[in-house]
This record gives sequence, C-alpha cells and structure tokens, in this order.
Amino acid sequence: MPGYELFGDAERKEVNDVLQTGIIPRYGFEAARKGVSKATDLEKAICETFGCKYALLTTSGTTALITALAALGIGAGDEVIIPTFCFAANFEAIIAVGAIPVFVDVNDTLALVPAAIEKAITSHTKAIMPVHMCGSMAPLDELIDLADKYNVLLLEDACLAVGASYKGKYLGTMGHAGVYSFDISKMITCGEGGAIITDNEEVYKRARSFTDHGHDHTDKDRAADPHTYLGYNYRITELHAAVGLAQVRRLPQFLAIQLRNHNIIYEALKDIPGITFRSIPDPGGNTGAYLSFFLSREDIARHTFNELKKAGLKSIYYWYDNNWHYIGNWQHLKSGSWMHRLYEEQKMQVMHYSNQAFPMSDAVMGCCISVGISLLWDETMARDIAGKIASVLQRTAE
Repeated sequence: MPGYELFGDAERKEVNDVLQTGIIPRYGFEAARKGVSKATDLEKAICETFGCKYALLTTSGTTALITALAALGIGAGDEVIIPTFCFAANFEAIIAVGAIPVFVDVNDTLALVPAAIEKAITSHTKAIMPVHMCGSMAPLDELIDLADKYNVLLLEDACLAVGASYKGKYLGTMGHAGVYSFDISKMITCGEGGAIITDNEEVYKRARSFTDHGHDHTDKDRAADPHTYLGYNYRITELHAAVGLAQVRRLPQFLAIQLRNHNIIYEALKDIPGITFRSIPDPGGNTGAYLSFFLSREDIARHTFNELKKAGLKSIYYWYDNNWHYIGNWQHLKSGSWMHRLYEEQKMQVMHYSNQAFPMSDAVMGCCISVGISLLWDETMARDIAGKIASVLQRTAE
C-alpha cells in the first residue's frame, strides 16, 4: 500500500544529492545548491506524470488542503460540502480558513452521494470537496455536473488515491484544484509532504505565495520580494522532496504490484455468499490500494472484523469504529473541543452540521471492511493471505 514499503537505492541517491550540496531549504542559496532543486524537479515530475499544468509542494496533505482552499478564495462563512467518510484533515482544513464543513452521506462507492449534495447546497456553498477514499474514486461526472449547475468550485482530495484515474484522467486533475498527500502511509511518500495541482495559473501563484509568507517570487533576491498576500510557512524541504522524486518515478511499479495482489484477494473472495463489494465508478482506474467489501449487517461485520484480527491478519480496517476517518468518532468536532476560539457564527454552523444524523452513511460504513494491500507481498504471500481471509469469511459472512 504505501511507497515506503519499497524504499531503496533510488530514494537514497536523490537524498544524497541534496546532502552533497548541504542546501536543505526549498528556496534560496542558488549558488551553493549548484543547480540541484529536488522540489522543482518533483513538481515537474508531478505535472508530467499526472497531466496537470502546475504543481506546488507543501509540508503535508493537510497544509495542501488549507492552501488550496485559500488560493481558491474560500474563507469566512463559506460552506464546503464533504463526505462523512473522509479524514479529519478535511474538516480541520475547512475550519482553519474560517469556512464551514457541511457533511453529506456516502453510499457503496464510499464517496459523496450526488443527490445528498444537491440537497445540501445553499446560497453559502462555495465548493464541493470529493474525497477519493481507499485508492478509488468518487462519481466525478455527477459531481462536475453539480458544480457547473450551481456555479461552485470542485476541489478534489486525492490524498488516499494517488495514481488512481477516472476515464483516462488522474484524480486531482478534474476539479478547479486537487490535493495529494505524500506522508508515510500514502501510495508514494516524501516521509511528510503534499501537493496542490491545478491548471489555473492564478490559483497556482496564489498557492505559491500563501505557502511562503506571501512571497511573490518575482525577484531573484528573496529579501526584495513583495508580499501581496498574507501567507504562512508550508514549504517542503529538499530532503523530503528528494524522497518523493524517486517515489513518483516508481509509481508504475507500485501500481502493478498492488493491483496484482488486490486481484488475488478479490478472486479468493468474490464467490463467498453474504458479501458484496465496493462499487467503483471506473474499475479501470482503481489503484488496488484496498479491497473493500460489505457484510449484510453491522453485527456480522464487527464480528468478522474481530475474527480477521484474531487470525493474525494485519491491515484490516473497520472504518465505522475508526477515530480518524468516520464522522461518528470525531468527538472533538462534535463537542466543539478546540484550543482556539472560533467566531460565533462559524462555531454554531460547524456544530449544527457535524451533529446531524447520517443513517445512510451509518448503514454503509457499519457493514464495511477494507483490506489494505501490501507492496511487500509476493504472489505466494498474497495467496496465503487471501486464503486466510476467505476462511474467516466463509464462517462469518452469512
């Protein structure tokens, strides 16, 4: 699943290039770095690999989300529609720019339900944020149509689906902007890192300024750069970018291994009575990072999950009880436990939307189990793990 599983000589070579120069910061020290700029190289490689005009690296997927929201002009009082099954960073980033996360249900795609989005749109809606979970995609045709119909922005979070595609285009490239994460658990990793991708030059320039204390990057002397906007320090380091540069070049290798192992697991489970599989809008664009399936009832799913863990199987996820990824377990959000005070209107709206009932999502996620697919499995290991999972499911699924 994560690229760090196959960390090796390619990554070490890129890191050593940086260590030879001794220049760790992203910007400045041009003479001393002797033409070595791994961040610039990685941004170019992202554009070439995924088919976007602009890419900007940040310190994490979270700071990439905050930056993308700011660069798109989303702020105080704006509403951003997101799914109930996502990552804590999605609502954290929205709150960080003063906006309101508006949650809507997911279905068996594990993504936003278009009809639920349409019901949630108000005069304050500024953006729809599909979160492409577990290596696969949201129903993008419908979401693009809704964004166009209501004249709102589409910001794709592809942090958990780097390398996935939809109808021939990579996830993250079909909205007004997209976001990738390169942390240690993602498809390709920098250790810590993220990126904003876009085809809009103005969004890119605003993002670049926002991540570097408002620097315009119009002067070769950084000290002389004007500061047009308020900004922050979300700059990636050369060491992190060096790791990512090696990893993005290995993406086809990672995908091939992952899809092979995913398909081995799927073939072992597909005919077992009592389970159904995640609906994938474009199966050909799946990364194979996870195999997600549903049991018929919540109690059966929870029992099956416990039996899989007892059997010694790792990387098994029951998202309904997961503290990071499902709204029912975000107690800090639902109780309003923030270290800094929100402005009163924002706090009231956040509490309102986060404490709604989501029976459709509960029904879906309460029955869902995902298997994380490892890059370290050879075919023999994958078949052995598939057999163990199938053995448990044959006992528990019905």
